[in-house]
This record gives sequence, structure tokens and C-alpha cells, in this order.
Amino acid sequence: MGANLDITEKLQNYINNFGLKLNSIQQEIIDYNKTIGDIKRMQVDPTQCHFLHLIIKISNIKNVLEIGTFTGLSALSISLALPEDGKLIALDKNDETNKIALSFFKKARQEHKIETIIKPALETLEELKNKKFDMIFIDADKMNYKQYYEKSLGLINQGGLIIIDNVLWHGEVADEKINDKFTLNIREFNEFVSNDKRVEQIIIPLGDGMTVCRVL
Repeated sequence: MGANLDITEKLQNYINNFGLKLNSIQQEIIDYNKTIGDIKRMQVDPTQCHFLHLIIKISNIKNVLEIGTFTGLSALSISLALPEDGKLIALDKNDETNKIALSFFKKARQEHKIETIIKPALETLEELKNKKFDMIFIDADKMNYKQYYEKSLGLINQGGLIIIDNVLWHGEVADEKINDKFTLNIREFNEFVSNDKRVEQIIIPLGDGMTVCRVL
């Protein structure tokens, strides 16, 4: 019976050498985030950038909503994969990191595809209730995941994708001895989505874990 590999740093470097390559501005964002201390943990993993790129291409996705943008790595990855007439609406509440993200979008000549909205995402999601998207990527404050997910279901086209980051929570979701509020919240959220008959879903162990839901 097959088993999942333990992805060591050496093996990850090998994989990187034979897979998609990062755009130079994507790499600039990664390098910048290395300078800003522990908050860099909010960045998606490069393997997730490659996954988002591929899923957008093969699914012919044109309209995307991102909930949680940080310094813009995932947003730029999404935008670069979109067609020229594609559109990304990126939500975040931090004006300072948004200014940094905007500078990278401009440098990558992707600002024409990306609209950023700075305010609490739950407010914006209510304002967007008449729009429809092909894909929604959720990577914001974890305690509101269920609310983001429910509102996303009302904004997604049938057959569209809702992708949620950090669902493995550093592996702590599987450790019964860890019961802080964040771990419990992610655990409960994962169980809720697993039992949701409105979607079919899988968890992919990229980065900190991604749930990919296809809306039925």
C-alpha cells in the first residue's frame, strides 16, 4: 500500500527544481517577508502559489475573491494565472500591508486585474452579496472561518471552488492534547465542512493544509 512521503528540505528543493518557477515579483515578496519578523508566518507557502496557479488554469477561472491578502503573495499568484480579462477582489483590513501589496502588484503590472478593499471582511462580504465568483480563497482570521465560508457559499457559482488555508494548523488539529481556542475552532470547522452536503471536498497537505471545496 502506498504512503505519503516525508517531504524533507532536500526533497522539496528537488521538487522545486522540476516544477513551476516563481515570478520574480513573487520571489521579491517572499524575500521582503523574511525581513519583517514572526508575522511572515501569514504568508502562503510557494507550493500553494503553484497549486493556485494550476487550479485557475485548468478550471478556466476568471473571477476570484480573496479573503485575507497580507503582503500580496497569494493575490499576485492568483492574478498572474488569470486571463487578461480576469478579475480578483482582494479583502484585507490592514492598510499598511495593503500598501505594500499594492506596490508589488504595480511592479508586476497586475494592478489592472486586482481590486483591493480595506475594511473588515464580513462587512465587505455583505456588500458583495449580488456578485458571483468562480473561486474564493479564504486565508484570514481563523475564528471567523465558518462565517467566511457560509457567506462564500452565497457568492460562488455552481461548480465553483472555495479554497481554505491553514486547515491542518501546524499539525495540531490531529493532536488530542492540544485544545487551545484556535485549534478547537479549526477542528470544528473541518468537521463542519466534512459533513456539509452542499460541497464535495478534500484536504491537501500543502503549506499548512488547504481544503478544496467544489460547490454542488
